[in-house]
Amino acid sequence: MPVPIPRQRAIPAVESGQAPAASPGGSSMEEAPRKESKVENNTHTNLTLLLIEDDPGGSTVVPEMLDAAGKPIRVRTARNLTEAGRLLTDDVHCILLDLALPAPGGSGDEDELGVLKHVLELAPRHAVLALTASGDAERGAEAVRVGAQDYLFRDELDGRLLSRAIRYAVERKRSDTAERRLAEGRLRAQENRRLERGLLPTPLLEGSSLRFAARYRPGRSRALLGGDFYDVVRTADGTVHAMIGDVCGHGPDEAALGVELRIAWRALTLAGLCGDELLGTLQQVLEHERSDDEIFATLCTVDIAPDGRRAGLCLAGHPSPLLARPGRAARLLPYENNGPALGLLPGARWPRMQVELGAEWSLMLYTDGLIEGRIGEGRERLGQDGMVEMVRRQLSEGLQGETLLRAAVNEVRNLNGGELADDVAVLLLDRTV
Repeated sequence: MPVPIPRQRAIPAVESGQAPAASPGGSSMEEAPRKESKVENNTHTNLTLLLIEDDPGGSTVVPEMLDAAGKPIRVRTARNLTEAGRLLTDDVHCILLDLALPAPGGSGDEDELGVLKHVLELAPRHAVLALTASGDAERGAEAVRVGAQDYLFRDELDGRLLSRAIRYAVERKRSDTAERRLAEGRLRAQENRRLERGLLPTPLLEGSSLRFAARYRPGRSRALLGGDFYDVVRTADGTVHAMIGDVCGHGPDEAALGVELRIAWRALTLAGLCGDELLGTLQQVLEHERSDDEIFATLCTVDIAPDGRRAGLCLAGHPSPLLARPGRAARLLPYENNGPALGLLPGARWPRMQVELGAEWSLMLYTDGLIEGRIGEGRERLGQDGMVEMVRRQLSEGLQGETLLRAAVNEVRNLNGGELADDVAVLLLDRTV
């Protein structure tokens, strides 16, 4: 064991639980300890040790100690847990606890580490060193298992050893706290991902001959769900209804509102609503659920007839879908009767346009994240015309379905020079003979 350094000092009375002596001028010789920083952010401040010791006479001797920067480690002492609670301010970094101190409200026979458990509950953010009798290593090891950062023998309080133990305990506590927070953050992220994955739509196309594919990329970092939303369902009469929309904004509130609108759309569609009546009801849902009156949502709905040859189209401030047919160049569907976005104009109307699809076709619905990415380093954006030309080329290369959507999104990202700032949602419906 290290040889004790002769230079020692008794616990200063001025920082103990006793009142400090008054100066002739009526003020105390030293001010009460001030809160300097939080326990987790104390790198540049003097370390402060709170000793909770068993001897009511206060005769425990602690050697002078220096921190890593050569500054003296301040010591406070408490004779019991009541005084410890009063002296346990945010500028205390470490607690040196005498395990011989009786546990509060008990005889001490029931749990020999009851006092330690009480201190750990009292100071969950502080490092704790257990002080025990020489040779009682088993009890010290048990204290570490319960939650202390380390243990020391009462009659071997060497200054260098104690200084090092305090610094180690503080850093270990900080490391444990950071690791715990990281683990909690990972768990929350996993829970959020499971929740968001569960909120993504599952198309209801049983009985339909149409093929479905979708691609979704939220703009928020490390998120699975953004303000864009889509859905596809087939009703009992054989009509296939498809929808894609975009809530303005990119945060979790917008993502939640997008989910609400999607679920409302599915419920209303399965209940038999479509066109202007459906969009008007969705606007009421948005107005009641949005957190701010400035929030709006664009929407595109398509209802494809059971024979698959024609469809009804409603646009609420949303880009028009792209239609591709064999032997013809891909083009945008008409958008002259585009109505306002949901949430902008009370009592607005959204005309339903009838469009001819033909016997074999591909219909692509998308959000503006696909067309608003930049082209190179300039300010020019891809736009709808650029997107149409891109899809035409990819179709001529034989791409289709999921492969086509993946290529389109990746090319838009590459043209932008990196990740897109906005959410991107694209869905594709195909009918083949």
